[in-house]
Amino acid sequence: MRVRFGEPGDATEPSHERLAVGDERVVDFLARFARRLLAPAVARQHPELGSLGYFLRPTELARLVARMRHDDALVFPRGNVFHVPPANVDTIFVYSWALSALAGNHNVVRISERSAAAADVVLEALHATDADPVIGRTQRMITYGRDDAVTAALSAWCDLRVIWGGDTAVDTIRAHPLRPSARDLTFPDRTSWAVLSAPGWRAADPAARRAAVLGFANDAYWFDQAACSSPRTVFLVGPHPDGIADEFLTLLHETVGERGWSVDAAMAVEKRVHAYGLAATGAATGLRHAGNAVTGLTLSGVSAAPRRWIGAGAFPFATVDSLTDLVPAMTRQDQTVSHFGFTPDELGGFAAALGGRGVDRIVPFGSALTFSAIWDGYDLPREFTRLTTLRT
Repeated sequence: MRVRFGEPGDATEPSHERLAVGDERVVDFLARFARRLLAPAVARQHPELGSLGYFLRPTELARLVARMRHDDALVFPRGNVFHVPPANVDTIFVYSWALSALAGNHNVVRISERSAAAADVVLEALHATDADPVIGRTQRMITYGRDDAVTAALSAWCDLRVIWGGDTAVDTIRAHPLRPSARDLTFPDRTSWAVLSAPGWRAADPAARRAAVLGFANDAYWFDQAACSSPRTVFLVGPHPDGIADEFLTLLHETVGERGWSVDAAMAVEKRVHAYGLAATGAATGLRHAGNAVTGLTLSGVSAAPRRWIGAGAFPFATVDSLTDLVPAMTRQDQTVSHFGFTPDELGGFAAALGGRGVDRIVPFGSALTFSAIWDGYDLPREFTRLTTLRT
């Protein structure tokens, strides 16, 4: 396989092949593509694609372009961008690519051979969307196996390499050198948590509790709890938490059944093995299995919270007196804390106490998977552009 583009703006590239930041041809293509994803039949089958379509709606595209502007400099595309997204979250590549294309870059996106059905739907929608010919000449989606020669060539070609995946995957790709002027934008292993206020839960009416559990279920089950922002351990915060975990898990089991979500038998067995392993080491002091889809674990303490993925629908619970009690346990690996029942002052105090040492996002239940222009602490619209200062 060979990928070849002219350098953006060099003498070998025809002027009509160059894209600008917020290029109208790209904006038009993305808006048309978004409408396909928002079609009821697609959104019903793959809700995550509905969210993607909403992110790419015209009003949001206009806001994203505005974020790329700079008061003190001229803004241009960064150049050539090589994206290596993960296989376990098969829509993340679209967000990364769309922002880069909106910034006017030439893009090559490697689509994993192990991507799931949603990725196929995305690719079909991309191919079916009418576009200016320049889109096809500057935006490429490719699939190839573990071919170091291809990865090395694309790495040497790019001005920015965007790597999503586990630490090992990031290190593997980084072994291929970049040109001296290029750099990496990496999204390695991350862990995310949920925090539930015991007083807030008790003060909520049944409808609010059920809505909170539905939001939590969406965060956890859309990508089999394997997304970097999917909650793993649930921390019960505040006095008198007795009985809340049981009620929460009962509502979760009902919600998962109503939504028709399931965990296959092989995954359920693997999840139980991991859960029993935590019990054997003393990290978990209690287990509750509600069918294959929901497993609850009672942890011996905050320090016992597992950072590795246990399996889809595995939810350890630990109790703390206040949010600030969690601060010593947070690290730079921690990405998202989803919450329910807290006041703005409590959440603000938690963020201030963290002081940037860990946790990039603090969002309500149901918003953990909602992609935004600021992700993992990066202002992505700015990351995909370069600045030229002009003084007269």
